[in-house]
This record gives sequence, C-alpha cells and structure tokens, in this order.
Amino acid sequence: MKRYSAFAIAREGARYHQGWERAWRAPEPKKKYDVVIVGAGGHGLATAFYLGKNFGITDVAIVEKGWLGGGNTGRNTTIIRSNYLQDPSAAIYEKARALYETMSQDLNYNVMFSPRGVLMLAQTQHELRAYKRTAHANALQGVSTEVISPDRVRQLCPIIAIDGPRYPVLGALWQARGGTARHDAVAWGYARACSDMGMDILQQCEVTGVRQKAGKVSGVETARGFIGCDKLAIVTAGHTGQIAQMAGFGLPVESISLQALVSEPIKPCLDVVVMANTVHGYISQSDKGEMVIGGGTDHSINYSQRGAFYHIEETVRALVETFPMISRLKMLRQWGGIVDMTGDRSPILSKTPLGNCFVNCGWGTGGFKSIPGSGWAMAELVARGEPGPLAAAFGMDRFRQGRFIDESVAAGVAH
Repeated sequence: MKRYSAFAIAREGARYHQGWERAWRAPEPKKKYDVVIVGAGGHGLATAFYLGKNFGITDVAIVEKGWLGGGNTGRNTTIIRSNYLQDPSAAIYEKARALYETMSQDLNYNVMFSPRGVLMLAQTQHELRAYKRTAHANALQGVSTEVISPDRVRQLCPIIAIDGPRYPVLGALWQARGGTARHDAVAWGYARACSDMGMDILQQCEVTGVRQKAGKVSGVETARGFIGCDKLAIVTAGHTGQIAQMAGFGLPVESISLQALVSEPIKPCLDVVVMANTVHGYISQSDKGEMVIGGGTDHSINYSQRGAFYHIEETVRALVETFPMISRLKMLRQWGGIVDMTGDRSPILSKTPLGNCFVNCGWGTGGFKSIPGSGWAMAELVARGEPGPLAAAFGMDRFRQGRFIDESVAAGVAH
C-alpha cells in the first residue's frame, strides 16, 4: 500500500492522478479463515484492524451484505464524546475518544477528526444537578469535563438563545476534547489498513446461515458460498438479532430507526457540538456549512432507513426555541439508521451460547463515537476468547444477573 502524504499528492498531480491504487482489494472469498467478522461497518472494520495490529491475526474476512460503511456508519451525526456517568461506559468511550485523536496518523488516512468540544445544555434544575454529578464522576474516571455557566455557554455558542421562553439555559456540561469526525472516512481508513494487512473485505456477500459442529461455530452460509471459520464475530448493529437467530440463540435487543437531517449550507456560525436533552435535539455544523440535526429514536420498532415528517417537526420545533435562527433554513436531506437498543441502553460485547461465536451489539444511539474503543475491546475478546477490562462489564449474562449499566436513567439520554 502506498502511503498518503503531501509529496504523494504533488507527485500524482504532476501526472494527472493516474497512479492512485485502489484503497482496498476486492478479492474472491477463500474456503476458510481463522476469523470471520459479519458486518463491514465501523465496528466490524475496527475489530478486524485491532485483531491485526494488537494480536497479529490477519487471516480474517469481513463479510458485508451491502457496501462497506453503507449502514449506520454512513448514517449518523458524527458526535464523539465520553462524558458518561457509569464507570464501564466512561472507560470504553474515553478509550474510543483517545483513539480518535491519533486515528489519522495510525491509519495514514485523514478521518477529519475535529476536537471542537461538546456542550450538553442544562435547561432544568434537575438536569443541572445531574450534570454536576456527572462531572464529579468524570473527574474520578479521568475524563476531563466541567460544568459551565450560561455566560460561558453564550461565549462558546453565540447563536444560542440563553433566556428561552420555556427552556432557558441554566448551564452546561462541557467536554472540550469531544467533537466530530468524518464518518465515511473512518470506515474507509480502517478498510484500507485491513486490506493492507491481507484481510479480505467481501462486499455484496449476505450471510444466510450459520453452521455449527459439536457446539462450536464452523462457518457461515453466504450469497457467495460457504465460508468456514474457527471464530465468528457478529457485528451488524440493527440486524444482529437476525444473525443471532441463525446461530441458534436470542439477544435482548430491539431495532429502532434513528433519524437525522442536514440543512442547506450556510456560513460558519457554530463551531461546537450542542446537545439539548430536555427538548431532545442536538446540532452541529459540518465542514461544508450544513447544520447537522438529530433527536430521539422513532416511537416504534422498525427497520426503516428513511426519514419521516413527524421527526422533522418534533426535532426542529424543539431546537428552534434554543436556536431561533435555524427556523429560516431549508432542509437539504434526511435519513434514518437502524440502531439496536438493549434494556439498559448499554452495549453487549460478549461470548455467546455457541462456542467461538462472539457478539458486539446494542450500542443504540452511541455507535459512531464508540467505534475504535469497541473494536479494541472486541478484538481482545475474539483473540483471547475472554473479555478484557473494557468489555468485562458488557457481557450478555448481566441481564440475567440483574447488573445493569443503565445510562438512559443515569444520563437522561443514551446518545
């Protein structure tokens, strides 16, 4: 693989960009691999990358029913933060945030990480008290956050209406080292690095069945034939429950659409990420000038990847009170992603009842921000057969044992 650099750009420019090679190979599947990963989104590709980087396991196939990064990885609002209340959550999200900081260098691919900072507005007294509690917990966890005043919020975000008629801003939880990254670039960077290690990325290769022998996985049936494996990792977000059923076990997850939209591009006016949980909306501005807007999940279980008018109405109506200027913007496009939600709104990284089969799911609305931390922890689980420190608390047996990691109750929102 040729390294990307300023010199390479200049060289290719001089020869009319005729020398660029494919970012990743398009191989035919082999009969058998050491590890098959189902799902070529951010989490699946990150798992493969850290299997190779941290454990030297490169006989890996990443199987994708559609195109690489065409699921939730390409259908999110790119927010990166780690200011969670529960210790296991803060640990894995902080690992992810730290890995994002060096990802462009690690992958030799510009993922456009922008540590612009994340503001989580407190618009009720209850929310303000809760954020003070979270800031104290974050201090003990080694996560840098602080509760700031309304005046400081106004300095960071001049377009905000601090004294809103119904929901005035009383303060905010501020994580200066949070931010955003380019979602497509994260998937492409991991894919390029995995391909360079000799791993096979198999697109248009839907899994239709899981074979097992003597209580252990032996391979997967796919649209491109049977592929044998010693170990299987299921990392398919909203479709994880379906693959698990093929493997003969159930999961405590449900699939729901999470919608978002972007406005027409405008001049730069918002250089932080703002989350308003009381009115349930969040907003940031992309490098192209679009206002990226999202809110809560749909009200019913579904597999839709399209937007709906009621979501525009609910989310924009909530944000207009805090950001009056957006009422004059036109919507450019809207989309939905299929998120998998657990009862405690925390993920599952776990062994399964089927031997040598592992599952990574349940990230809900926090999937993008967790990609590198999730891949790091999942790679350790697959390589060693047992969870490491980051994944230990997220086993699927916690639901039977009643040891929930309830971020939805603790934080008031699971984004």
